[in-house]
Amino acid sequence: MPFDVLQIDDGWQVDVGDWEANKKFPSGMMALADKIKSTGRRAGLWLAPLIATKSSKLFREHNDWFLRDETGRLVSAGFNWGERLYALDTTHPVVTSWLAALMRQVRAWGFDYLKLDFLYAGALKGKRYKDMPREAAYRESLGVMRKAMGADAFFLTCGTPIIPAIGLCDAIRIGPDVSYFWEAYRDAHLLYNPTIPGTRNAIRTTLHRLWLKPLLHIDPDVAYFESKENQLSHDERILLRDLAQICEFKATSDLPQWLSKGEFEELRSFLNRNPIIKQTERYIFHIDGRRVDFTSAVSLPKVPKGLTALWGKCVGWLGDRYFILRLYKILNLGKLRKRRSNL
Repeated sequence: MPFDVLQIDDGWQVDVGDWEANKKFPSGMMALADKIKSTGRRAGLWLAPLIATKSSKLFREHNDWFLRDETGRLVSAGFNWGERLYALDTTHPVVTSWLAALMRQVRAWGFDYLKLDFLYAGALKGKRYKDMPREAAYRESLGVMRKAMGADAFFLTCGTPIIPAIGLCDAIRIGPDVSYFWEAYRDAHLLYNPTIPGTRNAIRTTLHRLWLKPLLHIDPDVAYFESKENQLSHDERILLRDLAQICEFKATSDLPQWLSKGEFEELRSFLNRNPIIKQTERYIFHIDGRRVDFTSAVSLPKVPKGLTALWGKCVGWLGDRYFILRLYKILNLGKLRKRRSNL
C-alpha cells in the first residue's frame, strides 16, 4: 500500500500523562519506529501532552503542575478514557522544560510525524503561573514544543484553537472525529451538540474551514473502506473520501485484514489518485469531472423544542454525572470489542 506515514495512535502509552511504552509494546518505541522506517515510511506517533488523567503518575507526583482556578481548584479538561482529565499549566517553567524534553524524547525514538491531541487544554481559563492571556499562553507552549521537535518534524495539531496555532504547525485536524455512523439522534437532536464525533459533523466542520488550506494542511480525519461493521451508506463513505481528496490529506485507520479484496483495491486506488478538483459553488465540487455535492452534510440540526427539548435536558443532566459517564464508557468498550471481533 502506498502510504507515506504509519502513525501509531492512542493505546501505546502507560497512561495519559505517562508517555512511555506499555506492556503491549515490550520492545519499546524506538524499535517500533525503526520497524516502520524500514518499510520506507515516516514513523508517526500520537500524544496528548497538555493533559493527564487523575490515575497517571504525572498527576500523582506533580499535582502542582496543573491549572487551577481563582479558588485553587483544579480546572477540568474534560472526561475521557473513563476518567476526569486535567490540564497542565504550560506557563510553569518546570512544565515548559518537561514538554520540551518529551518532544526531544519522541524524536530520539525516531518519530518525526507528531500528532498532538487535546491541545485545547493549553488555552482553558485558569490562574496561571505567568499572568498572560490564555491564547498567548497556548501559542507559547506550541512554540516550545515546535522548537524542541525540530523544524524537520511534521507537526499535526488536534483539538486546537485555530488562530493561535497558525504558523507553528504543519497541519490541523480540523473538526470532530468521523465515525462509522452519519449522525446520532441523541447528540444532534436531543442534546443539540454538533461538535460531537460523527461523519456529518466532521464533513460540515471541514468544509467550513477550507479557507485555511493556503496556510496549512487540513486533516479531515480518516476515510472508511470496510463495510461489514460500518453504518455509513456507500454514498456517505464516498462523500468522506471525496472530502479527503479535496483536502489532499488522505488517511484511513481500516486494518488490511478487515477489508475484502474489493475494498482493499478501493483503498489502493484512493491513495494513488491525484484528481483534478474544481470548486463551482460553495458546497459543490467537480472531481475529475464528477459532480460532488456536500449540501446534505452542511445544515445544522434543528434546535429542540417542546418534549424533545425536555427529554434532551434530562439526558444532558444524566450525561453530566460522573457515574453515568463511567458506565457509558464501559458499555462503549463492550460494543467496540464486539465490533472488532466481528471484523
